[in-house]
Amino acid sequence: MAEATQLGRVGFVGLGKMGDPMVRRIAAGGVEVRGHDTSAGALAALADVLTPAGSAAEAAAGASVVILMLPDSTIVEKVVEGGVLDALAPGAVLVDMSSSEPLRTRALAARVAERGVTLVDAPVSGGVSGANAGTLTIMVGGPDEVVERLEPLLALMGRVRHVGAVGAGHALKALNNLMSAAHLLASSEAILAGMRFGLDATVMLEAVNGSSGRSGSTQNKWPNYIVPGTYDSGFTSGLMVKDIRIALDLVTATGTPSRLAARTVELWSDAVDELGPSADHTEIARWLQLHTSAQEST
Repeated sequence: MAEATQLGRVGFVGLGKMGDPMVRRIAAGGVEVRGHDTSAGALAALADVLTPAGSAAEAAAGASVVILMLPDSTIVEKVVEGGVLDALAPGAVLVDMSSSEPLRTRALAARVAERGVTLVDAPVSGGVSGANAGTLTIMVGGPDEVVERLEPLLALMGRVRHVGAVGAGHALKALNNLMSAAHLLASSEAILAGMRFGLDATVMLEAVNGSSGRSGSTQNKWPNYIVPGTYDSGFTSGLMVKDIRIALDLVTATGTPSRLAARTVELWSDAVDELGPSADHTEIARWLQLHTSAQEST
């Protein structure tokens, strides 16, 4: 995609499970990438497609666009205000593709704007498989003209959806994950009940996926990660809880009824307490099953 290369060199900070395949998609589009990660192993794994940088600021120096794929708002702010912003020239664009807090994103955007830099939020949905395939849904918040200029670059990684002003992408991503978390809980409880009644999980999924009960959980997570028992979607339970807590804060702040959202966060938090934050989020089904067995034995 020739238009993406016209943006010049891109800096990329955060080369983990998602960042790695995203960088590979960008590089495959002919874009020069200079990247940084605190993990030497993650940096070395991408040595064939990017120029390694010794710091986030070094990755940003001379770049017209810097992409951040980091765990949360606190780390994003630390990286941006700890050297990246100083390394950027006025007119540069920061693209936060992390799952950050929308209100903190807006506040950071205002601070970087004082230096002539534009912050755009562009979180993604689709997991590691979507990152590998270049089919991520990218929810972008920012000024029309800046988003239009970034679209050829972002399109190398997936489907671009401009959803509003800065912060809108992070808000929608959190709300999307709240829905996803609730779907997975509800579908797992229903499927486990069906299995205990004597139904086959695969038969149930085939029927439900042609009916009104279908969701991403029944179409993807159950058949691909739960039924085979691999639990390796690449998205952790800890990150899910972080995202749905952001969503619950947003629901509460807007005065929207939040009983289901609050209960969803409570149940997922209980699961993470037992499974650990590094457990794959699809293990919520295994956690429910274990609790069912425990109730029987009491």
